[in-house]
Amino acid sequence: MAQIFRPAHVLGLKLAFLLVIGILSVGSVAVYKALGGPVAPGDAAQQPIPFSHKHHVGDDGIDCRYCHTSVEKSSFAGLPATETCMTCHSQLFTDAPMLAPLRESAASGKPLRWTRVHDLPDFVYFDHSIHLAKGVACVECHGRIDEMPLTRREATLEMQWCLGCHRHPEEHLRPREDVFSMQPARVTAASSPELLRLLALLPERRREDCSTCHR
Repeated sequence: MAQIFRPAHVLGLKLAFLLVIGILSVGSVAVYKALGGPVAPGDAAQQPIPFSHKHHVGDDGIDCRYCHTSVEKSSFAGLPATETCMTCHSQLFTDAPMLAPLRESAASGKPLRWTRVHDLPDFVYFDHSIHLAKGVACVECHGRIDEMPLTRREATLEMQWCLGCHRHPEEHLRPREDVFSMQPARVTAASSPELLRLLALLPERRREDCSTCHR
């Protein structure tokens, strides 16, 4: 059978195919970022209101669970509804210009569109409630959010970063009553019977099993 394409032609087609794939890949990443793609570590996302965790958590002492109501019982922490914000701001700073979007949301019933700072890909399964129940504190993933005037992503959220904690959980666990504390852990797994018991309930194989995070 006669060869239809010469080797040089085949090579040219392969190179052209790779070039098209490369252009499409770069273009899709650019479009994704333009549409609000992942926030890079250290960067603060654009939000409808410049919400300050430093003010609300660090200065006023508001508990994480007041705004993130589902964090202890669901896979997602949840974002505060306008009504939650208005429990305070119907009385405080009622004419502040920066809170105009909040007042408009309350009047129209249209929710604020907050930008997720910690947004995992769809192929990654993460459950907040499980991690909290095992003694993983908020600060382990979110950093000292009580010191952030604007919320930024501190952790890379990459697979190796997650595996580092899964392989050595004893370095990241604390008593359950301290999981919402922003302060350094008071005790370690080596000195806490409760944490030693939690470690015993974390089979080493399951910590690194692909199906644990990819379902």
